[in-house]
Amino acid sequence: MTTQEDRKIILFDGICNLCNNAIQFVIKHDKKNIYKFAALQSDTATILLNERGIDSSQIDSIILIDPNIAFYTKSTAALEIGKSFGGAWRLLGVFKWVPKPIRDWIYDFVAKNRYSWFGKRNECMIPTPELKAKFLD
Repeated sequence: MTTQEDRKIILFDGICNLCNNAIQFVIKHDKKNIYKFAALQSDTATILLNERGIDSSQIDSIILIDPNIAFYTKSTAALEIGKSFGGAWRLLGVFKWVPKPIRDWIYDFVAKNRYSWFGKRNECMIPTPELKAKFLD
C-alpha cells in the first residue's frame, strides 16, 4: 500500500465523458491504491500545475504527477498509468518505443475530437461517497 504522500496524482478533464470513463477504468484497476485524482478545472489542479511551471492554458491533456519524481503528459501519462496495473497491462510499455511525436499526434487527434465523439458534461464529475477519498477536491 502506498502512503498518502507517495500517491500519484492524475489530473483529467472533468467535463469530458471519455476522460471520466477513463478515470473510472483507472479506479477499477488501481488495485494497489496508488492514485488520487483531480479535475483540471479544479483549484487543486491549478496549484499543482503552477508548482510545476505548467501553463494551464496550454494543457488539454491528462497529466500524471509522480510526487518528488516527475510529471508526464499525453500518451506518456496514459502508458505509465496503464503499465502500473501490472500483469498483461505492463505490455503497454512496448509503445514507448514508438516515437513520442507519433504517439502524441494520435493522442492529440483523439483529444481534439473527444467532445464531438464522446460528449461532455455541464460540470465536473462528483464522486460517490465511496470514491470521495480518492479525489483531491
